[in-house]
Amino acid sequence: MTQRNLRVVAEGLTYLEGPRWHDGMLWFVDFYTYGVYRVTPQGAVQKVVDVPQQPSGLGWLPDGRMLVVSMKDRKILRQEADGRLVQHADLWSLCPAHVNDMVVAPNGNAYVGNFGFDLMAGAPHQDTGLVLVRPDGTAQVVADGLAFPNGMVVTPDEKRLIVNELFGNRISQFDIHADGTLGPRRDFASFGALGSEPDVGQRLERAQIIPDGLALDAEGAVWFADTIHCRAVRMAEGGKILDVVDTAPEGIFAVALGGDDGKTLFLCAAPDWDESARKAARQARMLATTVSVAHAGTP
Repeated sequence: MTQRNLRVVAEGLTYLEGPRWHDGMLWFVDFYTYGVYRVTPQGAVQKVVDVPQQPSGLGWLPDGRMLVVSMKDRKILRQEADGRLVQHADLWSLCPAHVNDMVVAPNGNAYVGNFGFDLMAGAPHQDTGLVLVRPDGTAQVVADGLAFPNGMVVTPDEKRLIVNELFGNRISQFDIHADGTLGPRRDFASFGALGSEPDVGQRLERAQIIPDGLALDAEGAVWFADTIHCRAVRMAEGGKILDVVDTAPEGIFAVALGGDDGKTLFLCAAPDWDESARKAARQARMLATTVSVAHAGTP
């Protein structure tokens, strides 16, 4: 494990997700201040837009308009040139629970995950799928059988989607067909099947990795947030751990690669993911450190 200096990029927030490097700036969402934020080159943290039903994944269409997940009403919103948020897609009938993270490919196709069950209410775990939202807002389910699909990346050739399974003890990947649909799931890295175990606590105890947000680098390795294990992990396809950034006692819940040279690793830190606790405190921070291999792919 390489020892690195961690610097604070933003603090005093509730629970950060969806970090993205875009247009020379870091962008992210804060769940419980219901906002999309960006950090200017001068270091100022600016709230860009409010998402009352709780924001999550971010991305941009080819024409530059931003898409943002609206979690609790299961919609994708689009920010128009005048700043207004409008509905891009309604996923209520396609997603059984909160919509969550999203990656928007360079061609404008968005791949969207969802919880699959009511995590915050303590409901039993249920597998779920991924939804493809095309640039015109039409949508269809393109994968199923995933254990809480979370952070996603599209490879530079735009032919492969890699997705974390937060409660699946694995990272999965799919070939992307010419029409945007996905081929069969296969492992990027797996640490043992957790099967149909309904108890989230049992799944967490049995898992070796609990992979949240995802970033791809130029050597084909991924960085992911290993949530309650309080670390960010760089992993090669097949599961070999190449590097670790230890953040204990803080958990890490999403990551991104960015900066002018693509070698800044941004880390969304918080004590935990408990909704009531995070709403009641301002303990979330955005941290950053420097890594040796630059960003690749989308986001």
